[in-house]
Amino acid sequence: MDSNFDNRELVERIKGWGRELGFDAVGIAGIDLAEAEPGLKAWLDAGYHGEMDYMARHGSKRARPAELVPGTLSVISVRMNYKTEAAEAELALGDAKRAYISRYALGRDYHKVLRNRLQQLADRMQAEIGEFGYRAFTDSAPVLEVEIAKRAGLGWRGKHTLLLNREAGSTFFLGEIYTDLPLPHDAPISEHCGNCTACIDACPTRAIVAPYQVDARRCISYLTIELKEAIPEDLRPLIGNRVYGCDDCQLCCPWNRFAQLSPEPDFAVRNGLDDVTLVELFAWTERQFEDRLAGSAIRRIGYERWLRNIAVGLGNAPTTRETIAALNSRRDHASALVREHVQWALSQHQRREQQEQQQQ
Repeated sequence: MDSNFDNRELVERIKGWGRELGFDAVGIAGIDLAEAEPGLKAWLDAGYHGEMDYMARHGSKRARPAELVPGTLSVISVRMNYKTEAAEAELALGDAKRAYISRYALGRDYHKVLRNRLQQLADRMQAEIGEFGYRAFTDSAPVLEVEIAKRAGLGWRGKHTLLLNREAGSTFFLGEIYTDLPLPHDAPISEHCGNCTACIDACPTRAIVAPYQVDARRCISYLTIELKEAIPEDLRPLIGNRVYGCDDCQLCCPWNRFAQLSPEPDFAVRNGLDDVTLVELFAWTERQFEDRLAGSAIRRIGYERWLRNIAVGLGNAPTTRETIAALNSRRDHASALVREHVQWALSQHQRREQQEQQQQ
């Protein structure tokens, strides 16, 4: 590396270049994450990672940046707001006929957006200071991104385990550049959750089993995105109309009153996904799913799990001719996974109708 900047001046330049590229904050963290390692091990030992085998496979490497990328001396941590103009989340959640999709997934896949910007930031740095070693990550490798962002001064860990920031709540994405540059580190900021337990109390499936500890096996985001098999029957009624992800622990958080709207056009709502019925989405063909969700994070779960999730939502929806007709249209679907969830949904409606008749 050949540079006319000293390291502190370089950090300020990096932060400025990051803001020019659309990042809402940039911080620098060290690589000593030893304090986080026991908690990670205990979480894995408890089996809270569920079917996410890669979490256990990578093990302690997540807490050891220099093992993941040899030569790493510093981590550049960035955040980018994703909140956009969309239909009121609470209104969608309050209408059981509508499909609720996590607000972060309404636009373009954030992996692509952040990865591209991180590469641009690295390119800008190389243009200014010459060649240096680095690797960029966006939720794409064994990285303790919240822990790193916390140490970089971008926020503090909330009791729901997400990063919180006084000026932006938690509605943002994180990304990292592991680098061999010996950059001075930013100082962590103080925590501001206090005695609040709003996120713990709001979780529909009680997945936040203790402050700062989530059992992914009960988390709706895990159940609708990561889980490849059947959703446990006892959890299906609790999922409600959430067909991709869940925002309940964020929607109730007092700090999200300060969430900032993102000017990033890639995060704008696509395909009207902020205000659509379950019946409408269930009618999509596989071709429509692939075409309409091209470039979306949702597409990675595949059409089969998409139908699985919506079938659960329809099972929790009001019993109407439209709902029953939609479910019957898929009861002989080629996928056993889809058929199982459709049958469960139909049985839910049959049970409710029988209960109503008994009460008359």
